[in-house]
Order: sequence, then structure tokens, then C-alpha cells
Amino acid sequence: MYTKQFEIRWSDVDANRHLRNSAYIDYMSHTRMSFLMENGLDQKHLVDFNLGPVAFSEKMYYFREVFPGKPVRVSLQLKGISEDGMYFAFLHNFYDYKGRNFARCIMMGGWIDLESRKLTGLPQELLDKFNVFDKADDFKIISKEDTRKSGMRPKDLDVN
Repeated sequence: MYTKQFEIRWSDVDANRHLRNSAYIDYMSHTRMSFLMENGLDQKHLVDFNLGPVAFSEKMYYFREVFPGKPVRVSLQLKGISEDGMYFAFLHNFYDYKGRNFARCIMMGGWIDLESRKLTGLPQELLDKFNVFDKADDFKIISKEDTRKSGMRPKDLDVN
């Protein structure tokens, strides 16, 4: 499982002195982009294929507070992908310095052609890279219909 470690900065904390909601989103985005770059989907590939990732939804589940002073880790697993790679879902878990899971998020997105500004599948070269990524236990093939359930979030990709 891929993980990225973060130090909670003062700017990551809200008025309640715990990790602010938008910092969770920032950490996940940084984790995803680091993961993609380390696995051959770097900026050069995205530019070469004129692709950009688009977030459709991010469903957060908070289990406990986390505060500055100790590092946190964010994991990433592939939760789903469409057969053509147009749609994808990632599972993120957040762990404190003791390894306790304090939050979880399911992110769903797609790829757009940056010229036409329309959703597009991945070229086979990039799709092959996705097929070897670490998959969540409940990984599934995403259909276009899945992306329309529950306000663009696949209901069956949800955490119980």
C-alpha cells in the first residue's frame, strides 16, 4: 500500500486547533499526485497525452481528531477504474503516529482531454500502469452508470 507522510503545519489547523477539513483534501491530492508521478504518470506523460485529472467527489469519514506535533500518514489504494480508464476511484486512509486510522476518504474522478475539455479514456500505455496498482479489497470495475449514482459517487464504492 502506498503511503505519504506529512507534518501538520500551523496553517493546516483550524480554529478548534485540529486538522482542518481542507488540509485533508490537500494531503490526499498531494498523495495521489506523488503516487502517480512515482508510477510513471508524471507531468510529462499527462502533457504528452494532453490529459488532466478531474475530481468528481470526495466522501470523507472522520473517526477522531488529530493535532499538530506528530506526523500523519495518508495511504492510497485503487478502489475502482472503468474498463477504458476514463473513471477511477481511490481509497485514502489517514493514520496517526501510532498507526491508528483517524479518517477515510473515497475519491472519485475522471480524465479530461485538455483541448476538447471532455472526459476521455486513458491511452493503453497509461491504462496498463493503473492495472498494476495496489487495489482495495473491494475493488471494482466502474461503469458510466456508477458515476451517476448518489450525485456522481458510486453508491457501491461507499464505505459501510
